[in-house]
Amino acid sequence: MLYSFEAAARNLSFTVAATELFLTQSAVSRQIQQLEADLGVALFERRHRALVLTDAGRVMYRAVGDCLERLRDATASVRAPTALRQVAITTTPGFASLWLIPRLAGFTATHPGVDVRISATLEVLDLERSGIDVSVRLRAIENAKGRSLFDETVTPVCSPALLKNRALPLKKPADLANHTLLAIDMPLGKPLTMDWEPWFRVMGLPDLRMKNTLRFSQYSDVVAAAVAGQGVAIGRLPLLAELLRDGRLVAPFSAAASHFGYFVNVAPRSAGNSDAQDFVNWLLAEAGPAPIVYA
Repeated sequence: MLYSFEAAARNLSFTVAATELFLTQSAVSRQIQQLEADLGVALFERRHRALVLTDAGRVMYRAVGDCLERLRDATASVRAPTALRQVAITTTPGFASLWLIPRLAGFTATHPGVDVRISATLEVLDLERSGIDVSVRLRAIENAKGRSLFDETVTPVCSPALLKNRALPLKKPADLANHTLLAIDMPLGKPLTMDWEPWFRVMGLPDLRMKNTLRFSQYSDVVAAAVAGQGVAIGRLPLLAELLRDGRLVAPFSAAASHFGYFVNVAPRSAGNSDAQDFVNWLLAEAGPAPIVYA
């Protein structure tokens, strides 16, 4: 209950706290309610789309934060050297499902004593606070920090059956206007074709609009819909390299650089974790050529 309270109070969000602690939002909410019942006071004001600490909550937050920090320090100082070896990674759901997980057996086979924990979320977690060792994130290349895993290129992708459909040809980029757009939901005010824009610019089609749209909350669902022949998605390479290689997806047109890339960062406290360093080196080896380090 105290861990859940501290995470919720620090983030002022049950949802973010649940992501950090690898719990459901409802589980965190129930633990907070139980703690409030035990204390006999409310710790949070639950406003519309907002969470605010009460006076009692602020007192508890200061005390709990200090106690948990001392507990972490004490635990680290007395933990036996034979304790569980673990590497915790945070990354996006798309990178996890499409690139990392299909390759992960290669790491676990050579590190049988290491427990690998993956937090696949769009939330950008604080590595120190959340106990994460390694992050892999998509960042704009010009201002990214960390070790470059690979740059991203984008190109439209669809199922082979859709490409062969004579009633809806895909002979030239402008033919996309007759097809269904498969897109991920964007933040308010952002166009659904935001991920397409680098490719549209290269093709000279900045104003292209597709016939209709299917939208999803996760990129992996966009890809699944493309494999099922539901429409055309923007393919992020090299995330979809395996699907293109085995023929489940095809790319009718050439690719364009997105000016984004995937970058690896290691938590400062994990600098001495040899398993975390091995995991980073394995990632870089899987990605291919020697990476660039961005300051």
